[in-house]
Amino acid sequence: MNNLLLLPVVIPMFIGVILIFFVKNIRVQRAISVIGSLALLIASVYLAFAAYESNSQVLTLELGNWQAPFGIVLVGDMLATLLVALAGIVGLFSLLFAFQSIGEEREKSYFYSFFFFLLTGVNGAFLTGDLFNLFVFFEVMLISSYVLIVHGGTKFQLRESFKYMVINMVASIFFLVGVAYIYAVTGTLNMADLAEKVGVIGQDGMLNVIAIIFLIVFAMKGAFFPLYFWLPNAYAGPPAVVTALFAALLTKVGIYSIFRSFTLIFIHDREFTHTIILILAGLTMIFGVLGALSQFNINRILNFQIISQVGFMALGIGLYSPLAIAASVYYIVHDIIIKAALFFTAGATEKVAGTSDLKKMSGLLKTHPWLGWLFFITAMSFVGIPPLSGFFGKFGLVLGGIEVGTTLAYILVAVVLLVSLLNLLSMMRIFMKAFWGEKNDTEPKITNKQSIGLLRPIIPLVALSIVLGLGSEPAFQYALAIADQILDPSIYIDAVLSGK
Repeated sequence: MNNLLLLPVVIPMFIGVILIFFVKNIRVQRAISVIGSLALLIASVYLAFAAYESNSQVLTLELGNWQAPFGIVLVGDMLATLLVALAGIVGLFSLLFAFQSIGEEREKSYFYSFFFFLLTGVNGAFLTGDLFNLFVFFEVMLISSYVLIVHGGTKFQLRESFKYMVINMVASIFFLVGVAYIYAVTGTLNMADLAEKVGVIGQDGMLNVIAIIFLIVFAMKGAFFPLYFWLPNAYAGPPAVVTALFAALLTKVGIYSIFRSFTLIFIHDREFTHTIILILAGLTMIFGVLGALSQFNINRILNFQIISQVGFMALGIGLYSPLAIAASVYYIVHDIIIKAALFFTAGATEKVAGTSDLKKMSGLLKTHPWLGWLFFITAMSFVGIPPLSGFFGKFGLVLGGIEVGTTLAYILVAVVLLVSLLNLLSMMRIFMKAFWGEKNDTEPKITNKQSIGLLRPIIPLVALSIVLGLGSEPAFQYALAIADQILDPSIYIDAVLSGK
């Protein structure tokens, strides 16, 4: 069973390499990509099921039979395997959307290879058990994203992607500095061993400095306030499928890294570290939604909403209670699904209207009703209208904040409610300007019938969001089980270091 932990890393890496040899044959590329994506999804879902059924036992795999903490170890607890399964789901539907939207020129320019290399980095980051290999998988993911973000080579893409590459290179340098410092202090980079040694040494001033270095690194990659400035323009250039993939998965790797670091390693001075996370979460929510309200371009509105939602997901980590952690896990699941669906609908809308400028759009609901109502349902789930999935995540965060009961927690509960209201305003503005009202004089670029192919990958994601909302009780029980496992670091430590 534990050997299966290799599959979410090996499958996309192998498929990516194979696709290089068929770069000019689109049909073969598509066939191999679908087979590889289905294999990845099946393996990932099976791993998530196995981790859940293991009664809180964490799956581990020591590569080369080198025992931890000396060798490379893959670790599959319930959180990591859940995120790998979600990456498989988003990967499959992103692939199907790419078939309809990416264009032959990009398909013949190694798009599918780097698509799978990106998934290799994402899955590796979720499953790795040591900080240096987390850095390695970050770089695999980022190098692939550098290629995808400039894919097509428009002038706007090249200009804005430069900022993206610079900020991530700076983050990588800080990452290496953090790795060097923590190794100098503790003599290890294995996460379970770090958790044990930091507990023995004590999280003193030096280790708090190291904790903040890692928080800065993951905040840069996750687009926290005030380090989000690179995202809105950088994500506005690539094709919709690339932006959807980035929005659904890349920021989640940063969030996951904060989850892992600040619920396993840096947990001995929470009054300092987790208070900073709470403050950053609140500011990220506020500035993200204010940025969205200031825009009149669908893509840029949604790009700022990526930032806003990062704050919601980080809030549970800062509150550090079982209910708050479970609500954050549930919200991450919701956000991965709904963010992909939102960017797919935005891409389809741009294809139909020939523009993403709200000032040049109106009345698309009359000509493309399926697209209009799909966007409406997706937007309502995104902002948290019951009984859709977004409501239960936010409701759990509100209850978690009230349960913690500090002044800062109450302030952040108020921020959650206010930002949710402003999120609703920004989403309704898109719907009212683009889809509602009278049809303008500009003819749609593609007909309603022609747009059906673009909608097919969106419908299952919207359906998943509805199911997640209607089945919120068992879904939240699953999230609570994950929270219980996360908040007992000894489970992770014992599983990894059992042979030490």
